[in-house]
Amino acid sequence: MSENRPIVLLGAGNMGGAVLRGWLANDLNVSPIYVADPGLSEDMKKLLDKSGIGYGPSVPSDAKASVLVLAIKPQMMDKVLPSVLPCVDENTLIVSIAAGTTIAVIKSHIASGLVVRAMPNTPAMIGRGITGVMAEDGLSDEGRSLVTELLSVCGPVEWFEDEKTIDAVTAVSGSGPAYVFLLAEVMAQAGVKAGLDADLAMRLARETVSGAGELMRRSDDEASTLRQNVTSPGGTTAAALAVLMAEDDGMQQIFDRAIMAAKNRSEELAK
Repeated sequence: MSENRPIVLLGAGNMGGAVLRGWLANDLNVSPIYVADPGLSEDMKKLLDKSGIGYGPSVPSDAKASVLVLAIKPQMMDKVLPSVLPCVDENTLIVSIAAGTTIAVIKSHIASGLVVRAMPNTPAMIGRGITGVMAEDGLSDEGRSLVTELLSVCGPVEWFEDEKTIDAVTAVSGSGPAYVFLLAEVMAQAGVKAGLDADLAMRLARETVSGAGELMRRSDDEASTLRQNVTSPGGTTAAALAVLMAEDDGMQQIFDRAIMAAKNRSEELAK
């Protein structure tokens, strides 16, 4: 390993790979990188070889990490975390992007270092995610800036102070992409019932959902303003919204229950 303390990425699957590709695409001026993963794909190995990044099946034992990014599945934590101890000391920043794994669980295996817990979502794989982040006490401004730099390659980073907040973050943005995909599904299915060919209905729904999302991303207007802009009084959109925004069984009531169910489940999984 280099004399410089490396950034060690533990796990280079979907999320870990997305972060790594983001680092490379943005040419971040960071420490040397080492990737530890016993199941690297051939494509990932080719990328690492091309980029001159060291890799192997386990964490390096001949250098201490400046940052250790935990991008493994939550169910692997108890088995894998003891193996990272050789590369961690009190100056190591441990950044976990493993859903449902609390700071306390990580600290129970790794006493040294300072832990940052992050909750990205799957659009991070195309650089369009959003990540909620919180840290245990003691993170310096420099450390906070470094974490923001490392994670913002996948989209905006939102910091919060209370770890309990991450359950609500998980419910809204972590699980949120699935809600949007479901919206496209149900729109297409409703279109078929209204007389459209199934393939055409899905193309219309897919492009409408993704296009509306991009319009909202580029606009400075609130979502409610964008909705109002496309809604003519007494028109077709208003007729549909009257159903979707019904006080007793509209989308708000459904999403209130859905978000709370996801939040509660996140709390259960973290116990």
